[in-house]
Amino acid sequence: MLSLLLLAACATGSSATDADLVLRNGRIVTVDTTMPEGQAVAIAGDKILAVGTNEDITRFIGSDTEVIDLQQRLAIPGFIETHGHFMGLGQAKMTLDLTKAQTWDDIVEMVAAAARDAAPGEWITGRGWHQERWTCVPEPSVDGVPLHGELSRASPNNPVLLGHASGHAAFANAAALRLAGITDDTNDPPGGEIVRDEEGHPTGLLRETAQRAVRAAMAKAQAARDPSVIDAELGRQVELAGADALAKGVTSFHDAGSSFETIDFLKTLADEGKLPIRLYVMVRHETNDAMAEKLPQYRMIGYGNQMLTVRAIKRQIDGALGPHGAWLLQPYLDMPSSSGLTLENPADIRRTAALAIEHGYQLNTHAIGDRANREVLNIYEEAFQASPDKKDLRWRIEHAQHLDPADIPRFARLDVIAAMQGIHATSDGPWVLKRLGPDRARSGAYQWRSLLDAGVVIVNGTDVPVEDIDPLASFYASVTRKMEDGTAFYPEQRMTREEALRSYTLHAAQAAFEEDIKGSITTGKLADIVVLSKDIMNIPDDEIRSARVGLTILGGRVRWRRE
Repeated sequence: MLSLLLLAACATGSSATDADLVLRNGRIVTVDTTMPEGQAVAIAGDKILAVGTNEDITRFIGSDTEVIDLQQRLAIPGFIETHGHFMGLGQAKMTLDLTKAQTWDDIVEMVAAAARDAAPGEWITGRGWHQERWTCVPEPSVDGVPLHGELSRASPNNPVLLGHASGHAAFANAAALRLAGITDDTNDPPGGEIVRDEEGHPTGLLRETAQRAVRAAMAKAQAARDPSVIDAELGRQVELAGADALAKGVTSFHDAGSSFETIDFLKTLADEGKLPIRLYVMVRHETNDAMAEKLPQYRMIGYGNQMLTVRAIKRQIDGALGPHGAWLLQPYLDMPSSSGLTLENPADIRRTAALAIEHGYQLNTHAIGDRANREVLNIYEEAFQASPDKKDLRWRIEHAQHLDPADIPRFARLDVIAAMQGIHATSDGPWVLKRLGPDRARSGAYQWRSLLDAGVVIVNGTDVPVEDIDPLASFYASVTRKMEDGTAFYPEQRMTREEALRSYTLHAAQAAFEEDIKGSITTGKLADIVVLSKDIMNIPDDEIRSARVGLTILGGRVRWRRE
């Protein structure tokens, strides 16, 4: 309405506010039903001044206005990554990238090269391996994953920890296992498994919570460094994460879990104007007692000129399907002895739910398996029934990957948001049937269409650094369900392009209580806009993957430009 009033004022001869930036001669898809499309956008300061035709917006061009000719390119609201790990993205840029490794031998060679350059005792880390993506099964192996012998010989003097692509398992060499105190006699921790060979020796594969002992040993060594070195490393992680996000058109990022200490660091950066993108942070890695004490003082909305918001809590009830950690109603098809792992006690999550209600926080719980999703829905329903006066809570289930069909209507009835990742379906598709079998996969895996038809809000993302942060790859997966070999993974569950765009923009903003300030190109909202090289709303499916970000505008300023 305000944009129409501004345009009406111009039409009657009233002076208009000069814009600082004008985008013209493009196709503007606003994700705003009151004005779905335009040709041009005027921006003043960090907000959208008007949307309309080229002629309409010409009225806002002054002598100091920067004008960008879009040359018929598509402009859309800035992408909102609704489930990722911001500091983890930056950290991944500073470690070995194992995502492209085709064999275990590739990984051993990478570690050997790093060990040659490392100081004695220095930790060597990497992330992104996935046994299902290797071209052959290493020998010897357990559950398709090798023993640590070759890795230990490649790096005898340096502890090594290599994270699985899912983040729900890791592989350690002998030096790392020794520092963590993991021996033949070490018991499996609750919610985790130290994988062993036939003779009972640890293979090096650590599922879920079994990683914690090695990570604690590594953290102890890193904490002993000079504080200035630690701060510089954290700052570099923020820079790298922000640069990658902006290059991919991501202007807002829902960080799926940071400690109070990390939030303090991010708040300092916000004070200094050094946060590169907008962050919506979920409190994670804190006990209920600590949260009961500190949640009130950490709650902040739009801090630092809308750069930092903290009003959510992240919990995690199960693991991931790839490492057999997702909590299932029935055993795994390829591991009949297991139905997955429970990582956090449901009773403990129930107390967190009560704290969230009490302190006005959103609760977002990781649940991948069908049993895990059912348990979380039960916890949420109990919390809602205990506080019937609390409305518009917008609690979320993060991932919601594998559902029992009977639980899909419960998402809608309870107004629970499904924070899913489109790219996961096509990335996991080649091996989901091995874990679940065709019947459970067809009726429960990545049920986007079923959830949408039931009236459930779905928001999109990548779970970066599990996957590349690229929204266009996840958009493509959402609307095609096509895997690398060209086959579609249960294509009847596809989203439309409009639904997929909304899941990355307006619905993503709604999932953070921010639909009034972002998520659409609407007069008065924050000027967060992405310009693409191709019109992803109209081009043939297979051309979507070749689209690129041309401009990323955050708060009215061009923050990234493709040369």
